[in-house]
Amino acid sequence: MVEVADAIRFILNDEDITLTDIKPDTTLLDWLRLERRLRGSKEGCAEGDCGACTVLVGRLMDDEIIYDSVTSCIRFVGSLHGTHVVTVEHLRGKDGVLHPVQQAMVDHHGSQCGFCTPGFVMSLYGLWMRDPDPSQAAIEKALQGNLCRCTGYAPIIRAGKAISSYGRPEADPLWAERIALKGKIRAINDGRRVELGEGADRIIVPGSLDDFAAVYEANPTATIVNGSTDVGLWVTKFMRSIGPVIFINHLEELKRITETGSEVRFHAGVSYSEALPVVAANFPDMGELWHRIAGEQIRNMGTIGGNIANGSPIGDTPPPFIALGAKLQLRKGAQRREIKLEDYFLAYGKQDRQPGEFVESVTIPLLPDGEKFAVYKISKRREEDISALCGAFRVSITDGVVSTVRIAFGGMAATPKRAKAVEAALVGKPWTAETVEAAIAEFAEDYQPISDMRASADYRLLTAQNLLWRFFYETTGQGQRLRREVA
Repeated sequence: MVEVADAIRFILNDEDITLTDIKPDTTLLDWLRLERRLRGSKEGCAEGDCGACTVLVGRLMDDEIIYDSVTSCIRFVGSLHGTHVVTVEHLRGKDGVLHPVQQAMVDHHGSQCGFCTPGFVMSLYGLWMRDPDPSQAAIEKALQGNLCRCTGYAPIIRAGKAISSYGRPEADPLWAERIALKGKIRAINDGRRVELGEGADRIIVPGSLDDFAAVYEANPTATIVNGSTDVGLWVTKFMRSIGPVIFINHLEELKRITETGSEVRFHAGVSYSEALPVVAANFPDMGELWHRIAGEQIRNMGTIGGNIANGSPIGDTPPPFIALGAKLQLRKGAQRREIKLEDYFLAYGKQDRQPGEFVESVTIPLLPDGEKFAVYKISKRREEDISALCGAFRVSITDGVVSTVRIAFGGMAATPKRAKAVEAALVGKPWTAETVEAAIAEFAEDYQPISDMRASADYRLLTAQNLLWRFFYETTGQGQRLRREVA
């Protein structure tokens, strides 16, 4: 029998928190502002886009506390068991002076109206703690998820580069606190399951992966919440009930990454940030896409498994994973099965997943030597924006002839989907402009895109065709693009 505890326990700044009565949909931001009167974290968008609510959440990994910047407006309190939450109120310098991050922001005029400033401070704080001498590119990346309407970003970036001139992380109070905090967090994460509430107000925090599998099999209508980057919006934007909820973001068994000589396996709880080094090393052509998935806070929260499991037609990872021939491992209780990723998506909002079954991992074969691969994301904003469409292309050329080809798109149909008619028009043909010209008409057979706020159907279809041209010219090195117009 699994031992069961009846409280969510975590550390808030320097205070031990025990909660026995909390709703599944209570966000960290609301709890901080309304219950704790910590109002430095602001609500700007309530959907994880603006960064005004940024806090740090520390979790124990390999006997070290790792702090991630997260957007507290879509992070649920129930997901905080066994963590250390740090808000802007906890920052302090020696002998009562401002913290180095705060002083740098003052001296470099990084704040005007001040509404967004605490979020910028916390994002810079998280970066400084792990990289006290960051490059400008690293600062810009850390601030992708923070929006400011007053200063422009140059003063804030200058402040980010100057922080260490006011002090080093080793002198920061939080650095010294880590030793004591590790013992506290380790004691909270004692392997017991946490359960509180009843009915739609029920919260379950499994003690292990096996415990999660058993709990979900017994409660197949429960909502699984890992990164909450999608489910958070169900609450803040659509006012949906999400209970009962099973929180799984703490399960280290779901954060494993396995590399072999032929494939990479990501367990479902691996965040975008955790996956990035492995993706960049094994699939360098996906690197640019990875940096354009949301902002730093969302990449710290969102997971590979969640991006796949929710079945969104505009998820960024399924198109390249499908083009690479990825497979899913699904689990229900103790039973596991493997399917092709492309077969997981059945229709809009419908996936090949039985009640009580969950995505446990995704395995991606490495690209064989000589094969060409690319992925392109099209969005209205370059940074921190949802795709209008995302296309992935993979081709193998033998003696100038297309021997194999896989093309997959998101944002073009009700599910992420391969362009099989286009593929059929290319395979066995010379890899030439004439072959591509003959094949592009087949996009209309594969996709009947819709028009919406992100793009029109005509734009999507034309862009998909032009992306094939882009891939062709990049792989042949001809350095020339064909311009086409909507008829």
